[in-house]
Amino acid sequence: MLDTKLFFNILNDKDFFNLKKLAYKYGTKTISELTEILKLTSYKKIFKTSFKNADLVYLPMLINVSDSVYKTLLIEQFGENLITQSMENEIENTLKIESIHSSKNSIRNIVQGFAPKTDEENKIYGIKKGLDFISDKSNVINEENLHKLYCVSIGNYLEPEDKLKVGNFYRHDVVYVVGDKISHQGLDFKLLPETMKTFLEFINQKDDLNIIIKSTIIHFYFSFIHPYFDGNGRMARLLHIWYLIQNNFSSALLVSFSKLIAGTKNEYYKAFELIENNSKISGVLDVTPFISYFNKNVFSNINSQLPNKNLLEKFKNLLENKKINPKEKDLFLFAVFKYKNQEFSTLELKKDFGEVSYETVRKFVKKFERYNFLKSQFYGTNRVKYHFLEY
Repeated sequence: MLDTKLFFNILNDKDFFNLKKLAYKYGTKTISELTEILKLTSYKKIFKTSFKNADLVYLPMLINVSDSVYKTLLIEQFGENLITQSMENEIENTLKIESIHSSKNSIRNIVQGFAPKTDEENKIYGIKKGLDFISDKSNVINEENLHKLYCVSIGNYLEPEDKLKVGNFYRHDVVYVVGDKISHQGLDFKLLPETMKTFLEFINQKDDLNIIIKSTIIHFYFSFIHPYFDGNGRMARLLHIWYLIQNNFSSALLVSFSKLIAGTKNEYYKAFELIENNSKISGVLDVTPFISYFNKNVFSNINSQLPNKNLLEKFKNLLENKKINPKEKDLFLFAVFKYKNQEFSTLELKKDFGEVSYETVRKFVKKFERYNFLKSQFYGTNRVKYHFLEY
């Protein structure tokens, strides 16, 4: 019988999310007892999956999403250029996660409205169209719109062998997730229509799940199902943002989750692997490792992608008192999200922003320096760089 002291020792073990390692340390019988205790006392059941009828569960006692995450994702949006910059970050990094090459120039051109000319630019254009689609709150999450999103963002640009059959919403054959070896087999395609119907009902139902946590569960399970031949990861990340937008977390568009994931890509994929391997021991799909990954590597760092609250409050006061014009507003929003706490020159800002005169940029930095938003730093006699005083 597993005693209380040993139970808590295991809970605090650094390898708690790796049941195989725990079984090696404490014995198979002990870990079998542990999982049974967790099933009876601690797991929160979400729903029964189509993977061997295993329950999808997580451990609420190990997950605590900071209040600052909610405040950050609920922050008011300003300016089209802010959305543009965030979109460029998301496109670059959601492709980067899957080792799909994309140049910054190509991304900028596509986001600014140029037509795609290459296969690389088609992939960029697709994600741009997908972000446009989910940013419109009238596009609610249902099966028809999910199919539309897949087509406009990914499906229309695939090779013939990876395309869906005409009239099909999901793949019509087996699919494997392959790295150095086959790491996961997507759900049996014959089960996809009913499974996706149930999954979409779960997405839209009102329940007692924390919205931030639920969004992460949606991300995981969509990827795990793998309803398409290609583009499942990109779609999962779009669906994650889409769900948050539908639940009034509009600043999910401003924070590039993919940028934070790309920087910890190995841990991201490791979480998927742990959940699948653990399920072979426990008999449940415990998504706690994936939620924990997001809490540690994504949610805990989203504030670093948004400006200081005081800075935004000062900016709002300028807007309300009509102290700045529309172009200055857009330049500020672009610069504060582009450069964050890094230095930049007037020439860099002109080049990166595009479609603005040097004189307009020069007047902007001088004006915002007077208002104590920016501080100048001289290098030599003629070279000047600026940085935001609060970030």
